[in-house]
Amino acid sequence: MSLLFWLDMEMTGLDVEKEVIIEVAAIITDYNFKEISTYEAVVKQPQNYLDSMDEWNKTHHTDSGLLHKIPFGKDPRVVEKELINLITQFFPDPKNKPMLAGNSIAQDRLFIDKYFKDFSHKLHYRMLDVSSWKIMFVNKLKKEFKKKNQHRALDDIRESIGELKFYMGFINPNI
Repeated sequence: MSLLFWLDMEMTGLDVEKEVIIEVAAIITDYNFKEISTYEAVVKQPQNYLDSMDEWNKTHHTDSGLLHKIPFGKDPRVVEKELINLITQFFPDPKNKPMLAGNSIAQDRLFIDKYFKDFSHKLHYRMLDVSSWKIMFVNKLKKEFKKKNQHRALDDIRESIGELKFYMGFINPNI
């Protein structure tokens, strides 16, 4: 695998049984973290999901401007097809499934597995989770990357890439 498939989602909450995806972004990079391609989409969802969000999500998604864009977003099926097209374009060999990368990416994967099943089948089972690096660097070395926490998917991915570069810099300062 010569490329990474960075992904982040914003959801109405974290409970995959009750919540839905409201934004998706992806960045394809090489292992030097050079951006090859980007994708982002606001996902249209029924109003009842937005009305039932908890205060934290309502506040953050309102402050980021995302909440007001959801009624004008893309149908979830269209978003899934566009993500599959991204895989087809950059990972044409079905034996070379893309590895997801991101922060707490297992949470995103739960939503992918439930709502984007066809996309899920095209992904490698391994994932590069930046939060695992964070746990070790913060608790063992007292080194922490300062985040802006903007809660927009594309910004969050770029922040995750920056965070991994920060940690990798302690291993190899030339990164």
